[in-house]
Amino acid sequence: MEKGNLAKWLKKEGDKVKPGDVIAEIETDKATMEYEAIEEGTLAKIVVPEGTQDVPVNQLIAVLAEEGEDVKTAAATAAKRAPARTDLTATGNSPGAASAKQTISPVPAPQKSAAPQAVPASSGSAAGNGHADSRTRPGNRIFASPLARRLAKEAAIELTRIAGSGPHGRIIARDVEAAKAGKGLSAPSPAPAAPLPAMAALSDDKVRALFEPGSYDVVPHDSIRKIIARRLTEAKTSIPHFYLTLDCRIGALLSAREEINAAAAKDKEGRPLYKISVNDFVIKALALALQRVPEANVTWTEGAMLKHKRSDIGVAVAIPGGLITPVVRQAETKSLSVISNEMKDYAARARARKLKPEEYQGGSSAVSNLGMYGIKDFAAVINPPHATILAVGAGEERAVVDNGKIEAQWIMSVTLSTDHRAVDGALGAQLLGEFKKLIENPVLMVV
Repeated sequence: MEKGNLAKWLKKEGDKVKPGDVIAEIETDKATMEYEAIEEGTLAKIVVPEGTQDVPVNQLIAVLAEEGEDVKTAAATAAKRAPARTDLTATGNSPGAASAKQTISPVPAPQKSAAPQAVPASSGSAAGNGHADSRTRPGNRIFASPLARRLAKEAAIELTRIAGSGPHGRIIARDVEAAKAGKGLSAPSPAPAAPLPAMAALSDDKVRALFEPGSYDVVPHDSIRKIIARRLTEAKTSIPHFYLTLDCRIGALLSAREEINAAAAKDKEGRPLYKISVNDFVIKALALALQRVPEANVTWTEGAMLKHKRSDIGVAVAIPGGLITPVVRQAETKSLSVISNEMKDYAARARARKLKPEEYQGGSSAVSNLGMYGIKDFAAVINPPHATILAVGAGEERAVVDNGKIEAQWIMSVTLSTDHRAVDGALGAQLLGEFKKLIENPVLMVV
């Protein structure tokens, strides 16, 4: 996540809050998340009003005043500083500093040892400068206190050249003073190589000029569509796709599905407890095929191949404005009825944007099924970190030659897209062959 939408405030200015209180709702690219306070205090100032879109991660959105602190003073001080405060920071009650307050980041980035959502005031962490250190995420940003940043800028010293001595290696004021004296100062970083010129692209104005004014409506991209566009572009340009297609006979599967659904137990209202779909068989068959061909149940990284022990299968679900891929965990161990009910729950909550991140992140492979739309066959784009994705077309009666005779058979075409760095052609063919055996002989899925 780089940006999120502040959908709704559940607390108003002047309200008391305690750890665990839900204070706001944040719309991510895939779901609406509840944002909890982790500190106690009074909501002194709402900096970002509800309904604001594209709020950068770590931007100041609200100020909490500590117990005994003057709320109006904290709010007024925050109002003066808010435009320049885009880091997750806090100030302390030291002479010359603003009143104690904490700033809250809208969307904490998922990581194993993530920085807290709000940083409490700390009297000793900033070496008496009145500021707790900024907490920033790993990557291009640098861990440094606001005062250290200002001092380094005034001294014309790159922060990348300064060794931090604060908590978690953050740069604080005394580190900058030492660097000015030539202590702990590394050599200047080399100038980055000039980027290759990008291919020319038409601007919005040039594209619109191709069409008659008034002949179209302008529909701004929402956050979901922007994320989908970015991720698909990254996937197609960074992953060498390789495609394998074959036809599966599904007559036995359709008969088994009919028998299983007819025998389903009923609830008190007489409704069946489950209703198996063809897609449920597909999920189960792919999960088992990955267990039979473990070399294909992998994720590519630059340093090593991750060989997964479980078959966690993502399933593409269409939602308004895009799609999302909830993951059926350990699908190889689950019955068809469990997979069916799990997918129905996922699909309903996906369309309501109520899935949790852990329900749609990760996975070792995925299924994209457009058979219900009558699509015969297609090739899907791999969704990182997966190394494969199975595109499933519609089941239809086709003329098939068997032992020199033409007869009608129910056929379903499937296409496996593979990351050729991790799964080459022969390995992908082996995986697809195992899938074909299972889908054509559904009894093997329950043995």
